[in-house]
Amino acid sequence: MSTVLSGMRVVEGSAFVAVPLAGMTLAQMGADVIRFDRIEGGLDAKRWPVAESGQSHFWAGMNKGKRSIAVNMRSPEGKELITRVITAPGEDAGLFISNLRVRGWMDHETLSQHRNDLIMVTLMGDRFGRPAVDYTVNPALGIPHITGPEGHPDPVANALPAWDLIAGNMVVSALLAAERRRLRTGLGDDVELSLKDVAAANLGHLGMIGDAATNPNQRGKSGNDLYGAYGHDFLCADGQRVMVIGLTDRQWKLIVDATQSGEAMAALEKETGLSLKEESNRWALRRQISSVLEPWFAKRNLSDFAAEFDKAGLTWSVFRSLKDALEHDKDLTTDNPMFTMMDQQGLGRFPVPASPVSFAHCGQNEARPAPRLGEHTEEILSEVVGADDTEIAQLFDKGIVSSQAA
Repeated sequence: MSTVLSGMRVVEGSAFVAVPLAGMTLAQMGADVIRFDRIEGGLDAKRWPVAESGQSHFWAGMNKGKRSIAVNMRSPEGKELITRVITAPGEDAGLFISNLRVRGWMDHETLSQHRNDLIMVTLMGDRFGRPAVDYTVNPALGIPHITGPEGHPDPVANALPAWDLIAGNMVVSALLAAERRRLRTGLGDDVELSLKDVAAANLGHLGMIGDAATNPNQRGKSGNDLYGAYGHDFLCADGQRVMVIGLTDRQWKLIVDATQSGEAMAALEKETGLSLKEESNRWALRRQISSVLEPWFAKRNLSDFAAEFDKAGLTWSVFRSLKDALEHDKDLTTDNPMFTMMDQQGLGRFPVPASPVSFAHCGQNEARPAPRLGEHTEEILSEVVGADDTEIAQLFDKGIVSSQAA
């Protein structure tokens, strides 16, 4: 396994996407990530997608490589136990990530009384601490009004939780930055960020806020066209649909050469007085360009040009369902060293990804399954909390903790 973060211990108390993703990312880089949940299971225990058994693929995907302790957090003893896990001694410990902050108990002010160099990274919904998820942040910031088919009157939500994914990796970055500062100064930190701020910042980085503030026209929907340049989806003779991108000059020239449309494009330039070497002109003339190219694709099956497109180096792709991609794209199979075939209890056998990041001198990445709820309760109580056999037995007997065998 990757050992780049070997020795680091991170405690995670979380739900949904961003913070579980952050913990899983750290675990895949070699950190010992301890996730605590309620005895009956956390908020994500049965989250869709689920297998026929009712077991959650989401849980299995987001918690790979972590250790799990199950605790009755409604009880004073359970809260005290979680505090001991988070603030346990160790130079590379005292690191806590969460989106479930509880004032007066599970917050930096309270926890740092037990360990003054504690680093806690908290992800909130918005900067006021109100709840938010991608499906509320996107409508609030206008993304559904630029998503979907051109001319479609209704807002369209996006199935991919982009801000959660970005926020999760920002939690990782924030934790590692704060931990570096602690190594230099010995000081802990109380780090906060919010999902809505992550989204708002990235809209600003992409120039979308500036555009909305200074452009009198509202940006509209553009369907599958690549906004601001040229990219379009084409229907082939066999019913297959492909996406072809001409973002750069080279990409554009390759499209023209491959489709033998040079003369038609030159005529379009002469007719409009606009050079198609300019990205903005390719965007402005996208409908005319597509009308030139559509007949070329309509007369051909995918197999007639796929190999030639790849050989020439075009930027293109076939539209597939996820099931089709799993069957046909070798990047989702064990041909890709990131993936390992695994049998997971209650879920079945399928490819499981390790980290996509490889460190040349820190060991080979490997996929590890998610734990069963409370699978590591006993060893965490012993190794991390320092509880003896008598205390551990009492905690189990009183129902303060539980464990499910692997």
